Amino acid sequence: MTTLKIHNIETAPEASKALLENSQKAYGMIPGLHGVLAAAPQALEAYQKIHELFTQTSFNEEELTVVWQTINVEHECHYCVPAHTGIAKMMKVDDAITEALRNETPLADSKLEALRTMTLTIVRNRGNVTQADLDAFYAAGYGETQVLEIILGLSQKTISNYVNHIANTPVDAGFKKYEWTKETVNS
Repeated sequence: MTTLKIHNIETAPEASKALLENSQKAYGMIPGLHGVLAAAPQALEAYQKIHELFTQTSFNEEELTVVWQTINVEHECHYCVPAHTGIAKMMKVDDAITEALRNETPLADSKLEALRTMTLTIVRNRGNVTQADLDAFYAAGYGETQVLEIILGLSQKTISNYVNHIANTPVDAGFKKYEWTKETVNS
């Protein structure tokens, strides 16, 4: 098992201290992920900025959750799935959406399911999607802007998911009740 140091404001490199202070103000604590990223101030700053930009896209709270959790589950991120379960609750996203995403079952809302499907297609095929994939996504009411916004969300989640895999970041106390492991299907 691999681990990386989780910094606090006192132990972080000087260039990360203000960024961690911002995390403390925003969340009432320093998320473990931010503490890990603090070892590389540019990585922490990039993550925070990408997060801010992604939350300013055309996606509403449900759609943000669909993109985030679809990627988290696909990447099997032990840290981000519980964190985004708690975040979805704070954003008042329907628990049925969160549970479907965590359990990899289709979403009842066809537009959200189209978003989940396109997100999975982009992730699994490393961006190599077909025109038929795009046409199905567009038919659900999305457009080119949302394709690019999914990629923005993927860039955020790639940073967090990969860092958490390498760091084996412990789930923050506030999210422990949402701990998750991917279900495996016996073949």
